Amino acid sequence: MTATPPEPPDPRLLPVRRHVEHADTDASGVMHFARYPALLEVALLANLERLGVGLGVLAREGYDLVITEATTRYRAPARYPDELSLRPVVGHLGAARARVDTTIQRAADGAELAIGSLVVALTDRVTGAPRALLPALHAALKESRSDVRR
Repeated sequence: MTATPPEPPDPRLLPVRRHVEHADTDASGVMHFARYPALLEVALLANLERLGVGLGVLAREGYDLVITEATTRYRAPARYPDELSLRPVVGHLGAARARVDTTIQRAADGAELAIGSLVVALTDRVTGAPRALLPALHAALKESRSDVRR
């Protein structure tokens, strides 16, 4: 009897679920505006890890992942203890940078709470010099482009 090889991971960027924690909120239970960019990063990093090109892999190859731009548009407040659905898509992919656009929704009713983008690039871990995207990272993001918004 031969073993069946494991299925490769779904190449798309998949939604990530997170709860609004009490520490994320102000005194009225509304999530602080500064927490939204961190959620964009959570969605990106969870997917990179799942696709086999997470921070540990990049570090072993001599790269640091850096965020060169972050934008967020707020639509409605997230509140403690909402469960959030973070839905990332590859919005742009170049040789040296990628933009990942993420919609943050309340999981219970699908209400759009915020949309945001992170532009990421790589730098050399030793010198800090900019580098082209690692081929494995570029390939993983290219494969995910089926979700690009038009």
